[in-house]
Amino acid sequence: MNIALWIIQGLLALMFIGAGATKLQYEKAKKSLPWVSKYSKGFVAFIGIAEVLGGMGLILPLVLGIAPVLTPLAAIGLLLIMVFATVFHGKRGEYKAIGTNIIVIALALFVAIGRF
Repeated sequence: MNIALWIIQGLLALMFIGAGATKLQYEKAKKSLPWVSKYSKGFVAFIGIAEVLGGMGLILPLVLGIAPVLTPLAAIGLLLIMVFATVFHGKRGEYKAIGTNIIVIALALFVAIGRF
């Protein structure tokens, strides 16, 4: 179980840190993510920062042994981001993205439960 949790945490961390880093580069994000151009740079940066910090929170607390309770809390935070993303994509009619969001929600929930 521990190995599965680490693998999922690593994959989620890579995904969220990568996605968040893209959003922190506003001009680059506008080219790859059509919705970005309709929102302020600050809003997109906020999402990017939350994703990068959440991704780091999936790994660092356990690796460093400092406040390991932060790992399941990071998983819950990322789960909430994905719930909001699901609603966001649904309102925009981007139904293909919702399937991916649901998978990520399930993986983040698995990590949260497994690490609590």
